[in-house]
Amino acid sequence: MFAETIMDTNFHFLHPQQSITEAVGMFKSASIAENKKIFGMMVIDSKEQLVGMLSMYDILLFVRPKHIQILGEMEDLPEELLFEGIMNRVKPLRVEDLMSTELVMVRPDTQLIMAMDIMIQKHIRRLPVVDKGKVIGIVYRSDLFFHFMDILI
Repeated sequence: MFAETIMDTNFHFLHPQQSITEAVGMFKSASIAENKKIFGMMVIDSKEQLVGMLSMYDILLFVRPKHIQILGEMEDLPEELLFEGIMNRVKPLRVEDLMSTELVMVRPDTQLIMAMDIMIQKHIRRLPVVDKGKVIGIVYRSDLFFHFMDILI
């Protein structure tokens, strides 16, 4: 079995110049369209090349206050003010500012057992499938898991 057998070819993606606000909106609309929560997307440039990945984790990591332990002890600090300041820092950002650029990808003929090993070793939830430099699909960890479970039962 190969990556191409379980890859999702109906994937959503972002562009590097999109705002983070637009990206969050796309996460939300993709989740509605797919009827499942979408936690990350590939970032593809105008030449249709994969240039990054953006996940909710990347955004949360940026949003999380640097000195959260100190803030947790400041009980009199209104949470609304804290979040308003954080959100104002996010608004001018672009996808390219927060996306991960250390990419791990597979080819369509990559064995599923190898894709599973890559995902486990690198703690990856989404694995782009690239053929001749172009993204043709994506393998999700959950799809890989359920594929193996279907074989088991």
